[in-house]
Amino acid sequence: MLQVVGVNMSKRFTHQFRRLMSTKKVVPPTPKRLPIPGVDKVILVASGKGGVGKSTTAVNLAVALRGKDQTCKVGLLDADVYGPSLPMMMNLNDSPELNEQEMMLPLMNYGVKCMSMAFLVKQDSAIIWRGLMVMSAIQQLLRKVQWGPLDYLVVDMPPGTGDTQLSVSQNIHVDGAIIVTTPQDIALLDARKGAEMFSKVNTPVLGIVQNMSVFICPKCSHTEDIFGNNGAERLSSELGIPLLADIPINKSIRQCADLGTPIVVEHPNSTTTELYYSLAKSVKDCL
Repeated sequence: MLQVVGVNMSKRFTHQFRRLMSTKKVVPPTPKRLPIPGVDKVILVASGKGGVGKSTTAVNLAVALRGKDQTCKVGLLDADVYGPSLPMMMNLNDSPELNEQEMMLPLMNYGVKCMSMAFLVKQDSAIIWRGLMVMSAIQQLLRKVQWGPLDYLVVDMPPGTGDTQLSVSQNIHVDGAIIVTTPQDIALLDARKGAEMFSKVNTPVLGIVQNMSVFICPKCSHTEDIFGNNGAERLSSELGIPLLADIPINKSIRQCADLGTPIVVEHPNSTTTELYYSLAKSVKDCL
């Protein structure tokens, strides 16, 4: 009897949920997308789930976008309010100053202008905010920072498809998004959801970056597909968007990130650095 009751309640809940989702609702008007003064192109670096190397990709992409001749002006916004990683990866710990217009001045390292919520709170403090507070904070980081002049603003998005993604996509003009994933099936599943979300908010997806694609033994050059094989290539084909880069597992990438020096800066002539410069070129070509 208990089992029957449980089944009936499950069916009732499913019916109510479907009815709720199918009910027409009054949708509030979409906010008007406004450009960020002085910023030419805005690029979102996103992922469906955490732990795929999204922030590492964003940081090295931002530095690589400057070009080997360092002529491009680039900014990097850490939009992950709950888990900001930009301060450690870019070796920045100061608080931003205000100009005469009471606009925050980004901190700078490696020639990249940087801003993160972590610059505005005490170190190691947990940010426990509801959605509206997060969206308000994102607005401040976008509108109350003297970003320009910039050729490119790279936005390191939090994982998932939540409030921050919607707030950023609907309030500023975004030139394109990059989806970072590993070849693992579960990561690809979430990456697909991320691409679908950007499609629904009319944000073009420039392509996919497959991170941690393969492990190459430094001693014998044997390759091992730890997280699967060519998963992002298959996803790229299915979604009809390009595979922009294929970054292998490299201990130096992790070591440089932990030390606050992107591998593009620490090892400028390495094979991995060339992959990030190639990614930057592909992104520029897409724009």
